Amino acid sequence: MKHATTAPSLAISWLLMTGLGSAGAAQGGVDFGKSEFETSCASCHGASGKGDGVRFRHFVSPPADLTTLTKRNGGVFPFQRVWDTVDGRTEVENGPHGTRDMPVWGLVYRAQAQDTPHPPDWYARNRLAALLDYLARIQEK
Repeated sequence: MKHATTAPSLAISWLLMTGLGSAGAAQGGVDFGKSEFETSCASCHGASGKGDGVRFRHFVSPPADLTTLTKRNGGVFPFQRVWDTVDGRTEVENGPHGTRDMPVWGLVYRAQAQDTPHPPDWYARNRLAALLDYLARIQEK
């Protein structure tokens, strides 16, 4: 799989090197990215990421199939676009979906950092990086 080099992909590289992503999952039994997905994304995007979560019936347009992001982006996982969409603090093109239905997770994660000893931006970036690592791993071949 090809990857574009961006700040988020560098963050994911750091995450994997420090053992917090999938590499740490094999050793410690915890897949932080999968856990983040199940907690924050699966109710809309489905447990498999195909866009068939329990809430999908409540949307005008169905949630995206997150397993085909690489395929729909010419064989390259779109780290920056996915990062920006999930983080939600920058303007992201919504295409046919109109207004943004998805929560602004970057703000949610920063607010949740108040209950941790970590700086809010560090906490949010690590959660986003773990999530993107997981999304990159569930792409259809």
